Amino acid sequence: MLWSLVKIILFVILVAALAYGGMLLMETEGGAQLSFGNFEITLTPLKAVLALIVLIVAFYVALKLIGLLIAVVKFLLGDETAISRYFDRNRQKKGIEALADGMMALASGEGRVALTKVARAEKYLQKPELTNLLKAQAAVMTGDKRTAERAYKQLVADDRTRFIGVQGIMKQKLEDGDTATALKLAEKAFALKPKHVETQDILLRLQAEKGDWSAARSTLSAKLKHGAIPRDVHKRRDAVLALSEAKGVFEKGATIEAREAAIEANKKSPDLIPAAVMACEEYVADDKPRPAARVIKKAWEAQPHPDLAAAFAAIVPDETPEQRIKRFAVLTKIHPEDPETKMLLAELNIAAEDFPAARRALGDLAEINPTARSLTILAAIERGEGADDVVVRGWLTRALTAPRGPQWVCDNCQTIHSEWGPVCEHCGGFDTLSWRKPMRSEVAMPQGTEMLPMIVGALPEPKVDFVDPIEEESQDAPKGMVDVTPVEEDENPKVEN
Repeated sequence: MLWSLVKIILFVILVAALAYGGMLLMETEGGAQLSFGNFEITLTPLKAVLALIVLIVAFYVALKLIGLLIAVVKFLLGDETAISRYFDRNRQKKGIEALADGMMALASGEGRVALTKVARAEKYLQKPELTNLLKAQAAVMTGDKRTAERAYKQLVADDRTRFIGVQGIMKQKLEDGDTATALKLAEKAFALKPKHVETQDILLRLQAEKGDWSAARSTLSAKLKHGAIPRDVHKRRDAVLALSEAKGVFEKGATIEAREAAIEANKKSPDLIPAAVMACEEYVADDKPRPAARVIKKAWEAQPHPDLAAAFAAIVPDETPEQRIKRFAVLTKIHPEDPETKMLLAELNIAAEDFPAARRALGDLAEINPTARSLTILAAIERGEGADDVVVRGWLTRALTAPRGPQWVCDNCQTIHSEWGPVCEHCGGFDTLSWRKPMRSEVAMPQGTEMLPMIVGALPEPKVDFVDPIEEESQDAPKGMVDVTPVEEDENPKVEN
C-alpha cells in the first residue's frame, strides 16, 4: 500500500512538472522556423518541442514497420515463422530481462522479489525449463514448500530437467524427515546422474542409516570409479561398511559368513579398532590364536585401545596373572609412554597383586593426565598397599569430577558415543567417529565438588619412583584381579562414617 501511495505521488509530481514546463514554453518568446524552398513554417517553443516528440515517435514507428515489412517478405519467401518471431522478439526480450532480474534478486536473498520476477518471465517466455527452476529456488528461500514442490514436479516432467526436479523433491523430503521416500528419490537421482557427488553422498548416508550395507558398498565403489573419493579413503570406508555388514550377518546367526566378513573388514583397514576386535573374536572361535594375536598387535601399533586389550586377553582366558603380564609384553612394548599402555600395565600388575610394580607402571599419570580410570587405578593401588580407607575414598571422589579420557567422538558434531558405530547418532555423519578426548567436558558437575576430597579425606602425595611403563588391559582377568572399573560421574560416592 505504501508503494502505491509513492507511485501516485510521483505521478502527480510528473504531471505538475509537465504542466509547469508547458506554461514556461508558452510564455517564452521566439520559436523555430523551418524553410523548405518557398515554403516556410514558424513554430512557437511549445510547438517545436511537441513536433520533436512527434518526430521521435514517428521514427520509432517507422523502424518497427520496416522490421514488420522485412518479416512479411521473409514469410512470402518461405520462412513460415518469420512473422511470429517478429512479434515474439519483444516478448522474449522482456522475459529475459525479468528472468535476469529474478536471478539477481535470488542471489541477493530477496525471495519474494524473485518470485514476482519469475512470474513475469513465465508470462513472456513460455519456457518452463528456465522459469520453474528459478521459481522452485525462490519458493524454498521464502519457505513456500507447496509452490516449490509444484515447480520441482514440473521439472521432473521434462527429460532435460528431471534430475533437478528429483533432487529438489529429495531434499524437501530430507527436511521433512521422510528418509524412506528420500532414499528412493536418491536412488532415482543416482541412476540419472551417477557422477553427481552430492547425490552419491546423500545416497550413501541414507543407505548406511537404513543398514543396507551391501547397497552402500556399491555406492561407495561408484564414488571411487568416478573419481569422487581417494583410493585410501575408499579403502577405509569400505572396511567400515564391511564391518557393519559383518555385524548384521552375525546378528542373523550366519556364523561362517560373519567370520569371513569380519576378517575381510580387518584386512581392508587393519587400524580400524572394531574390525580388529571382531576379527580377533572370529579367529579365536576358529581356534586360531596366532592370527588373532597378530590382528590385535597390528591395530595396537596404530592406536592403543582398551577394547583391543580386552580382545587380546580373551585369546587365552585361563592364564595366570603372571603369564598374562608376560604375554601382554608384545603389546606393552609398542607404545610404552601412551596413557592407555601405562594404565593397562598397572591393571595387569594389580591383578598379579604386585602393587609397587603397578604404581611404577602408572607413574605420575594420575597427576599430569588425571582421568576417572587412572584415578580409580591409583585408588586400587592404595587399597592393595594397605592405605587407610579415607585415602582410597579420597582418590575415588576425585575420580568423580575427573574427565573420562578418550571416547568415541564424532568429528562433525562432537557428540560423544558410548560405543563405535558407522553412523553418528546425532548428525548422521558416516565414518566420523574417532577415539580421542572430547573437545568439551562431558558432564557438568554441581558446584562444590572440588571440596569432596577434603571432606572424605586428604589425598597423599603420589609416589614417583617408577620405571618406563608398559601396559595392557583385560576384561577376562583371572581370579584375584582387583576391580578397577572407573566410577561413573553420575554415581554418588559412598562415604563410610
